[in-house]
Amino acid sequence: MPETSEHLQSILDTLPRKPGCYLMKNAKGQVIYIGKAINLRARVRSYFHSRQEHPRTRQLVSKIANIEWIVVGSELEALILEMNLIKRYRPRYNVRLKDDKRYPYIKIHWAEPYPRVTVTRRMVSDGSRYFGPYTSVWAVHQTLDALRRIFPYLTCNREITGHDQRACLYYDIKLCSGPCIGAVTQEDYRQMIADLEAFLNGHTKRVVKRLQDEMQAAANELRFERAAAIRNQLQAIQKVIERQKVVFPNDYADSDVIAMARSEREACVQVFFIRGGKLIGREYFLMEGADEAPDANVLSEFIKQFYDQSPTVPSQVMLPQEIEEARIIESWLNTRRGGKKVKMLIPKRGQKRELVKMAAENAAETLRSLQAQWESDAHKQEQSLAELQTALELPAPPNRIECYDISNTQGTAITASMVVFERGVPKKAHYRRFNIRSVTGGPDDFASMEEALRRRFRRWQAIQETASTPGKKPDRSFASLPDLLIVDGGKGQLSRAVQRPAGWASSTNTQEGDYPDHEPTESGRWCQFYALAAGGLPGCGPKYRRG
Repeated sequence: MPETSEHLQSILDTLPRKPGCYLMKNAKGQVIYIGKAINLRARVRSYFHSRQEHPRTRQLVSKIANIEWIVVGSELEALILEMNLIKRYRPRYNVRLKDDKRYPYIKIHWAEPYPRVTVTRRMVSDGSRYFGPYTSVWAVHQTLDALRRIFPYLTCNREITGHDQRACLYYDIKLCSGPCIGAVTQEDYRQMIADLEAFLNGHTKRVVKRLQDEMQAAANELRFERAAAIRNQLQAIQKVIERQKVVFPNDYADSDVIAMARSEREACVQVFFIRGGKLIGREYFLMEGADEAPDANVLSEFIKQFYDQSPTVPSQVMLPQEIEEARIIESWLNTRRGGKKVKMLIPKRGQKRELVKMAAENAAETLRSLQAQWESDAHKQEQSLAELQTALELPAPPNRIECYDISNTQGTAITASMVVFERGVPKKAHYRRFNIRSVTGGPDDFASMEEALRRRFRRWQAIQETASTPGKKPDRSFASLPDLLIVDGGKGQLSRAVQRPAGWASSTNTQEGDYPDHEPTESGRWCQFYALAAGGLPGCGPKYRRG
């Protein structure tokens, strides 16, 4: 065992031989890795063996200053706890889904008398049904646009009485069934939404059969207008079904096909969704922290994190290879599916193997396309920064740019926004807002700008003075000085921006002119949102009003 600190050695000596999770922390107290084990003592001590080969693991061990652990009752409990902890802390050395908080879902509001269909990024236990996650919100809206022409669902949140005098435009253009004016009964509307849900699940056969029976009944009862409407609906459904590739018989088990492609730093996972024997869709997902992790580990981490936030789990998951912890993951998937069995299999031949191979090829093509896009974006950003450097006669490209704007709500609730770009990319974690305190009796953009900048640079100065204070965690948004500072306004704002408190020394090159549109627009948007929040806009609570 390599040399360890006395503190770490005492921890290693006291670890229990029980199942649980462990949290590894660096000298700053940040969680850098989370794992689980049947035997905590054996698993954690294995990181410190001298025969440890992986450079990434050796790097992790070199940064460990403290280890905490949580004992649980079983391996399954440890798996669930580990997933929740990784979701909470997002440790640097764990393999994890990239941008997993942002994936959109389709939501059917079943708790409402007339269920709406919307797009959301958060699942809550409110009686609704969710579909996803998807990687593209644009693709989600495209899907819903197509479905709305087949199933004209409600999107507004008004109270539905059925006695309104007139319907909205959506009813006139056949994108809403008009429950507000009583054009459809509650029973028929909810049946339509049930058909839409079945359609999203890929179970189109029973939807078509029900509509065919209803069309025939309407014709027999001489309700020809209703029969014609259902006929048009069936024709629209058929067009969608024709675009779905048939891969198995109709009664084949619902399945997800998962495969992966990797480059030196990135891992891209492709998922094919097979429902009712048809390939109804596919999505790709990127994994972070997968640099040196084995394929089996990356796939197992993806499966855990993907199905942890997926509202549905199929009865079968096809994989390209064996994965780590297959037995316990399969057991967990069974619980996620309400006790129904989930089978993970690795096809060796035939149509299933071809599907896995196709998913892997799609993952590789997606990764190549993304890498080309990333390289293009990086080149554009470098080019833009070089142009800024030349135009403003700067000694180097401006790595950090800060943009400031002032906003108010009808002369009150004056706020200033700080928007940050690093290497040409918005650094949203560093965005900040200031409640302007010194300006009273009406808006004064000049004085407001002066106060905002004074407070910003005083915070930087305070961080320098307390940098060595034990336990002090500085606000990273103020810890660095900008290479370029842009203020929205004219000469008045610029003159206030270059005024410095007594005792400060700085080399400042000031220029007035037209700057790239993106930065001032972004700071203005951020500032206007906060001004509305400060003015009491519904949905903007107290945490948005702290400046």
